[in-house]
Amino acid sequence: MLHLVYILVFTVIALLAVSNLIRSLITLSTETQKFYPPNYNSAINNRSRTPKKVHPELLDEQGQVIEEPLLVMRSVSVDDARSRLDALYEASPSKTIDPED
Repeated sequence: MLHLVYILVFTVIALLAVSNLIRSLITLSTETQKFYPPNYNSAINNRSRTPKKVHPELLDEQGQVIEEPLLVMRSVSVDDARSRLDALYEASPSKTIDPED
């Protein structure tokens, strides 16, 4: 009898969670499709007129903003990556001696 109560309570909670998820998705969908006209008298526009401060990591040595991407990924073969990781591990100062060697 207690098992049936647990199953019933779990089913009710699961249905509430799924209905809440669907309601949230519908609300998010309608919010993204709304058009908000610009408010010209808001404090946000006053803030956008002032010069923005750039984070120091986005500046080069001369203080100019970097326009190039900061992260460039390139493909590496598995063997090359494995050898680089092994080299890093071997160069590690906290490397312990394996008892199997």
